[in-house]
Amino acid sequence: MISRPPRSSEPTAAEASAWADVLVRRQLLHAAVLAPTGQWLVQDRPDGPVRVLLGPAEVLALAATIQHHTRTMGPDIR
Repeated sequence: MISRPPRSSEPTAAEASAWADVLVRRQLLHAAVLAPTGQWLVQDRPDGPVRVLLGPAEVLALAATIQHHTRTMGPDIR
């Protein structure tokens, strides 16, 4: 696997919002909502618990984890 260079800047709210939108549209998350505090409320499935992510960096980390999981699990997970 090719390693990527570290980010030179912190993720922005716009970047996190774009990733959250993709994850919800692809049905990899049930919901992802930006709270007025800058925290993100995410839910994996309709009846699942709501998790609080502290900011854009945690949203991108979640997106990376989901992406890694879907790539290693093969086409059946998508």
